[in-house]
Amino acid sequence: MSDVLNVSDLRRSFTQGDATIDVLRGVHLSVAPGEIVALLGPSGSGKSTLLQAVGLLEGGFEGSIRIAGEEAAQLSNDGRTRVRRDSLGFVYQFHHLLPDFNAVENVILPQMIRDVTAADARRRAETLLTTLGLGHRLDHRPSQLSGGEQQRVAVARALANRPALVLADEPTGNLDETTADIVLAEFLRLVREEGSAALVATHNERLAAKMDRVVRLHGGILA
Repeated sequence: MSDVLNVSDLRRSFTQGDATIDVLRGVHLSVAPGEIVALLGPSGSGKSTLLQAVGLLEGGFEGSIRIAGEEAAQLSNDGRTRVRRDSLGFVYQFHHLLPDFNAVENVILPQMIRDVTAADARRRAETLLTTLGLGHRLDHRPSQLSGGEQQRVAVARALANRPALVLADEPTGNLDETTADIVLAEFLRLVREEGSAALVATHNERLAAKMDRVVRLHGGILA
């Protein structure tokens, strides 16, 4: 089976005044189906830039990005949107839940964009949230949830459309250590149960060690 993600010779530079800063200098990376890979590096090393590239969230990159077998780097805006919708899920350091919607509605919405019926979307949302221990919090809005609960809802939302690849950028970075351990364990368990692959950016060696493989970003190159 082909890789879920294959990145080849990915480059990204920024201009700052008269200087050119090479953030990514020929990155090569593959992620196999069902594999959870930790992307390790200190703050400012370019982890978020790499995830933005793989997530097709901005342009200005050079190189190849194949997602679920499709060359995605040069797609039109509509094509990139389609790949994000059909193949990718996202979890960020901050949950980015919609404040006026409750937990189950936040997980329903991305499914509705894919034309899932309302009944099926609700059933899927309730199943994911219950699996994450939030069956009693379905009707609560983000402001009524703890930080750990908010991140669990964000995890459920990311997996709602059964993505081939989940991209997580410091998904527990806004939580205390005990809560971070619990949320990460739930995230890893659910990703594995769902059969998705994941690329998880972190600066935490201890958390990275819990994943299937660790790659390190240093000097704009992965090792």
